Amino acid sequence: MTEESKEAVGIVGVGRMGLAIVGHLQRHGYSVVAYDVGQAQREAAQAKGARVVDSPAAMGSLVQFVLIAVGYDDEVTEVMLGDNGLLTTLKRGSVVGISSTCTPEHVRSLAAKAEEKGVSIIDAPVARGARAIDAGTMLGLVGCKPELFDKAKAIYSTFCADVAHIGDIGAGQFAKAMNNFLLWVNGIALIEAGRLTEANGVDLVKLRDALLMSSGASDALKHWENVSFIWALKDMQIVSKIADASGLSMPIAGAVKELVKDGLRIKRSNPPDWTGVRR
Repeated sequence: MTEESKEAVGIVGVGRMGLAIVGHLQRHGYSVVAYDVGQAQREAAQAKGARVVDSPAAMGSLVQFVLIAVGYDDEVTEVMLGDNGLLTTLKRGSVVGISSTCTPEHVRSLAAKAEEKGVSIIDAPVARGARAIDAGTMLGLVGCKPELFDKAKAIYSTFCADVAHIGDIGAGQFAKAMNNFLLWVNGIALIEAGRLTEANGVDLVKLRDALLMSSGASDALKHWENVSFIWALKDMQIVSKIADASGLSMPIAGAVKELVKDGLRIKRSNPPDWTGVRR
C-alpha cells in the first residue's frame, strides 16, 4: 500500500539500482518520471508504473527533483549539460541528486554550472550493495548545503535505511570513495587469506565463522558472495585521482588499484570458498 500521493520525482538511469528505486519511490507515494538510454530499461520502468520520457530535457519540464543513477562521470555530464540535458529545461529552484559514483571535483563542477541556472545539486552516492537496494536499506552519503538536507533525506529515505550528511558538495562522493577503498582492501585481503587457508588445509567456512566473531571481521567477509569486483577498478581510480590532487603518497591504495584487476578475474573463476557454496 502506498502513502498519499506526493510530488513527482524524476530518475535518469533505470538499470539494476535505478529500477529498484522506482519501486521504492512509488511505494512511498511518489509518482515517477523515468529515462534511460536503453529501450529495455525504459520498458521495465514503464511496466513498474513510471511515466517514461525520451530525454532528460523532457523530464526537466515535468519535475523539480531528479535522481541521477548512471554509471560514469561522462554520462552524468551528458545528462546534466548535453543538448537534451536536464539544465536545458529544469525550472529555477529544482534539485538534482547525483547518486552515481563520481569524483568529488566532478560534482562540484556540475554544481557550479547548475547554480548558474538556479538549480541545486545534492551529492548523494549510495552504499551497501544489490541486496540493500532491493530491500530499501541502502546508506545515503550526502554532500549538500545544510538547508537542502531535509529535502534530500525525505527522498532518499524511501530506499535508504540511513542517510548521513557528510558535508558540502563533494563530501558525499569523498565518503563513498573512502568506503569503497576500504571495501577493496578487505576484498583483496580475503582472496589472499583464503588462498593461504586452502593451502594449509584449514576449513574456510569454519574459519570464517570464527573470524566474524573477532577483529578479523569485515562486511566483505560477512557478504563475500556479493563482493563482485565489477566496479572495483573505477572506485580505485577515483581514490587515486583524489590522492594525486591532494599530493599524497598512498602506496596501499596504489597496490589495491592494480590487484582489483586480478580480483575481478579470480572472483569470476575460482575464488576462495569462504561461504561453502561449492561444497
